[in-house]
Amino acid sequence: MADITHRGNPVHTSGNLPAVGSCAPDFRLTDADLKDLSLADFRGKKKLLNIFPSIDTPTCALSTRKFNAHAASRPDAAIIMVSADLPFAQKHFCTAEDTNNVKTLSMMRDRKFAEDYGVLLLDGLYRGITARAVVVVDENDKVVYTELLPEIRQEPNYDKALAALK
Repeated sequence: MADITHRGNPVHTSGNLPAVGSCAPDFRLTDADLKDLSLADFRGKKKLLNIFPSIDTPTCALSTRKFNAHAASRPDAAIIMVSADLPFAQKHFCTAEDTNNVKTLSMMRDRKFAEDYGVLLLDGLYRGITARAVVVVDENDKVVYTELLPEIRQEPNYDKALAALK
């Protein structure tokens, strides 16, 4: 369990991020077309998982836009935004913000992803959805970088996350 904050108030996660060097946990998440995808659907690609509570919050929206700006130049990588938002809301955001270089995936059918990645919030206002984190996985599904943000409203370290894709 990790201790982080939301607006300075302590909150707790369900566990810890996967260890660097470990095999990334498989997942079942739902895309904008309501198709369930797993880690295998991105086989052979490097993957950056930007995990956050909701695409409809300022920091989550900002991180989506920033990672989207880099995604077009990385055809070898899948830049994936993961949240509890419904796929309809994710698609609406991406259309309105022209952030179609990233892939949005929803936990609408299953919270197991949040548990397996150790980011499920157990208490606080956002309990039941995720903390903010970045996990980078190589083309062989090995974890090469992780970052759990100590404050949910804090932005990730974009430079380090993107460098881990190289």
